[in-house]
Amino acid sequence: MPEKNPTESKWKAWLLLMRWRNLLIIALTQLVAWSCAIVPVPGLQVLRPFPFLLLCLSTLFIAAGGYIINDYFDIRIDVINKPDKVILERIIPRKQAIIVHSLLNILAILLAAMLAIPAGHPEWLLLQVFCTALLWRYSTHWKRQFMIGNVAVSLMTALTIVVLILYEPALHGATRSLWVMHRFQLSPMTALATLAFFAFILTWMREIVKDMEDFKGDDAEGCVTMPIRWGLLASSRFVQVLGVLAILVLLAALTWLAFQLRHPWLHVPLYFILGTVVVPLGIWCWRLPRRSGPEHYHLVSTRLKEIMIFGVLCLAILTL
Repeated sequence: MPEKNPTESKWKAWLLLMRWRNLLIIALTQLVAWSCAIVPVPGLQVLRPFPFLLLCLSTLFIAAGGYIINDYFDIRIDVINKPDKVILERIIPRKQAIIVHSLLNILAILLAAMLAIPAGHPEWLLLQVFCTALLWRYSTHWKRQFMIGNVAVSLMTALTIVVLILYEPALHGATRSLWVMHRFQLSPMTALATLAFFAFILTWMREIVKDMEDFKGDDAEGCVTMPIRWGLLASSRFVQVLGVLAILVLLAALTWLAFQLRHPWLHVPLYFILGTVVVPLGIWCWRLPRRSGPEHYHLVSTRLKEIMIFGVLCLAILTL
């Protein structure tokens, strides 16, 4: 067999360290939100294509830096939970990781500044500074504490949508109904707020499941996560409650949208949402406590990520 190129292996390690798949999901989420709910707004002031690209890159750099710093402080836990997947020290020195983390955050703020300062709103940069500080605090303290770490990460996910609202002044007055989605009267702010809400809830659910998966290593390091304090079954029940809440809100929204449509064939996009998000989420909630163990929790975590992706794509489907 041909020997692996060390440089190629190191680049692959960096991509894995920065969770490139998760970064793609973040980019997809922002792209769908921008193209479906922001581009149709008349009189865009900031987020035209190139400025949007800069803001998206800024978001991705902050997220990538957050993943790096999280692994930097979690190396002992990861050695217990997933020894074969540890990258820091085994492939990438920790010193290099902290340098790249810092550079990514600096670049992220500089890119955001290229939009905020010419727009006359340097205060917008406080959001990027807040996010970098939040991720640092999460990695060093909150991740090991009850509940607060899960909520912090969920908030960060929702902020990937909120940042689009903040950086486009034309949205701030766009509260009236617009034809932002095919056949539906819905304001862009409502569309984005709904997307941010589901990003928050589903990420919260997934973060708890990941803590259930990492139960052994977290317990050995003295963490006080929800599964450690409440137990696996009680944590599963809490996640189920969040899932039912998300389902009920989705069903209410679908019912409201259905009443706007006069022709049954126009309900097809709603059936798509029902079949790719609502029903799978219900099945997911039912299956969660049926088994336990790291393999099971890893699988259901992956399935929930897939549901989240379909949830984002639903906004695009509604614009067809």
